[in-house]
Amino acid sequence: MIYLDNAATSFPKPEGVYAALDHFARHSLANPGRSGHKMAQAAEHALADARHRLNRFLNGRHPERFAFTLNATDALNMAFKGVLDPGDHVITTDLEHNSVSRPLVALAGAGRITLTRVPADGGGTIDPAAVEAAITPATRLIALTHASNVLGTIQPVAEVGAIARAHDLLFLVDAAQTVGVVPVDVQALAIDLLAFPGHKSLLGPTGTGALYVGPRAAVRAWREGGTGGDSLTPTQPPDFPHHLEGGTPNVLGVAGLIAGLDFVEERGVEAIRRHEVELCDRLRAALAEMPGFEVFGHGDPARRVGAVAFRYEGIAAPDLGAILDSSFDIAVRPGLHCAPYIHKALGTAPDGLVRVSPGPFTTAAEIDALIAALREVTGV
Repeated sequence: MIYLDNAATSFPKPEGVYAALDHFARHSLANPGRSGHKMAQAAEHALADARHRLNRFLNGRHPERFAFTLNATDALNMAFKGVLDPGDHVITTDLEHNSVSRPLVALAGAGRITLTRVPADGGGTIDPAAVEAAITPATRLIALTHASNVLGTIQPVAEVGAIARAHDLLFLVDAAQTVGVVPVDVQALAIDLLAFPGHKSLLGPTGTGALYVGPRAAVRAWREGGTGGDSLTPTQPPDFPHHLEGGTPNVLGVAGLIAGLDFVEERGVEAIRRHEVELCDRLRAALAEMPGFEVFGHGDPARRVGAVAFRYEGIAAPDLGAILDSSFDIAVRPGLHCAPYIHKALGTAPDGLVRVSPGPFTTAAEIDALIAALREVTGV
């Protein structure tokens, strides 16, 4: 299969990830922090090492500020429901994934918070001035995707972070599409809460992710349960990361995640993004010459990650995706991409768009095979 759905989950993984998962499962898969024996200590060491690696990679304030989660969705829920109080006002955008939108809409629907959604421009970028204009005396949090999972457009996170800090607001960034392909420095960008998965551009297994909690953010416990190191405290211990990590963590997945990070650091974040964006530009250039195709999002390669979203006037996106899958063994992502507000703004609901997202192992020949398939299906 030609796999072009890396914005959902990266595939294949580097060989080192498969090897790390196999070795850890066979030799170190004990319960971290719950026992004093060697296997448990090895598991706990793997978690501690992973926190140090992520802290260095993202320039966090301290390794313990990274809490491991099930995925980015879990991290986002942990953040929203951990920092927001009744009466708070939140600013977000119409670019957001449902992992951001649904928790906030639910909180607003329950009357706990008020919510303002700032629109993106026609090219898929939000205006920092519009974010600042939306601030009210009740504003507590600005929540922004780093890059649109539909359009691949990178947002002005540094500018919004400066605005949040100037107004003494918390700034949350959903980095699901950027950590591993775009440099992220949480201190330089004034990010208080950073949510990201392990299974996308960090090239780790599914069921992994993390929430970085900066020192300005006080987050209530999301899960309450065992921590291994403190069994006497009657409620969840206040120290990080145990405050947010009740229960046995996915230490096997974290071992695979760090093996993915090994590959990313060896290859280089910018080199990976450049490879993926160049493949997207190859596809965009071909689509521009094919009648009936419309590509969405601006074309500036310096402000995009590796995703191309398009539609064909004669075939609905879900049908085109199904044809590519069944007749050509090409995996793409058609539909609304769990981001309905931007599709409504673009006028592409309810059918949505076809999204193509190459990965570090995608080749130019595979993109050419997709282009040939599109020509054959549409007759252009």
